[in-house]
Amino acid sequence: WAYLSMFLCMSVIIFLFVFVFIKGMSKLSFEFILSSPKGMVLGTEGGIFPAIAGSFCFGLLALCLSIVPALALALYTTFFCDSPKLIALIRSVSGIPSIVLGLFVYSWLIKGLRFERSVFCGAVSLAIMILPFMESRIEKSFLEVPDKLIMASKALGCSGVYMVFKMVFPMCTGEIISAMILGTCFAMGATAPVMFTGAVAYASIPNNIFKPAMSLPLHLYLLVSQGETSMSTAYATACVMMFILLISNIAVNLYRLKKDRV
Repeated sequence: WAYLSMFLCMSVIIFLFVFVFIKGMSKLSFEFILSSPKGMVLGTEGGIFPAIAGSFCFGLLALCLSIVPALALALYTTFFCDSPKLIALIRSVSGIPSIVLGLFVYSWLIKGLRFERSVFCGAVSLAIMILPFMESRIEKSFLEVPDKLIMASKALGCSGVYMVFKMVFPMCTGEIISAMILGTCFAMGATAPVMFTGAVAYASIPNNIFKPAMSLPLHLYLLVSQGETSMSTAYATACVMMFILLISNIAVNLYRLKKDRV
């Protein structure tokens, strides 16, 4: 049954990739990937390069804002926290819908503190969204550190800082990096948090984190909402986004296999 389930999942994934590629192959080209959108109707002319650049900016800035809190929370819940209720409260954040996080940041930063819609505001909402995702993956890697090793370090009088930086982090480097890459991919594929906070159509390539930018998920959403006039471009955009995420996931698994062999 396990092999059958794996085969069915892989079949569905391959079917989706092939279907989207066939539907969008008429638009796919280097010019499409490297040019900016043009035309009065979005998607009828030009390409998606500003959306690709904007998605990377949103994802990487969200990673920078969330990785330190994710590491700190994972360390605290694994080695220092004795309250199950507090741990349950921290994990409950992962159940909040992403659109609620986008509206929260919109109300807090844009309406409350008078920030403009920008890459920074969008990255804040994405950082809140991916923080519990990365925290849970990093925490699992910390839990795999042998308890006897932790107890031995404490018995020898090693400080908590020494234990973390000399023992825990080196043993979990592969999982931490994979969590960072997957968290960035998660942020790059989200639409709801950025559509209220920082992503707009026809924005140029971002050169300032306090200015709005395009985003591949929002660009795709706008193309689909326009109906048949932009569907071929929508399939091509979806194909590019899927391949970016696929390549990132393959890179994570290859890196993990390399670390496991070492």
